[in-house]
Amino acid sequence: MIRGIRGATTVEENTEAAIFQATRELLNEIISVNQFQAEDIASVIATVTEDLDAAFPAMAIRSIPGWELVPMMCAREIPVPGSVTKCIRVMLHVNTNTPQKDIKHVYLGRAASLRPDLTHNK
Repeated sequence: MIRGIRGATTVEENTEAAIFQATRELLNEIISVNQFQAEDIASVIATVTEDLDAAFPAMAIRSIPGWELVPMMCAREIPVPGSVTKCIRVMLHVNTNTPQKDIKHVYLGRAASLRPDLTHNK
């Protein structure tokens, strides 16, 4: 069975270092609370808001040991007025037998306001 695991985080500056650090922190937390391995991942979609263009989040994810071969794609979020700025979002498609209700979605930083009803906040 494939389940979707969502996550999002924010950065305060549009730099490669900030995007890489925040993306790795987000992925490490998602991995920690959901207990899966890179081999369990079917694919990852990462998006950024239009104010982030210094780096691809997929490059940060691929720097995590074992994640080099996971299929990934990056895209830009729809620029809805009033939405969270400098935001990185991910959707992981994970092969797991974990029931949908037990999947833990992770929202960090200012992104914690996006889905308080579903999220595991750090």
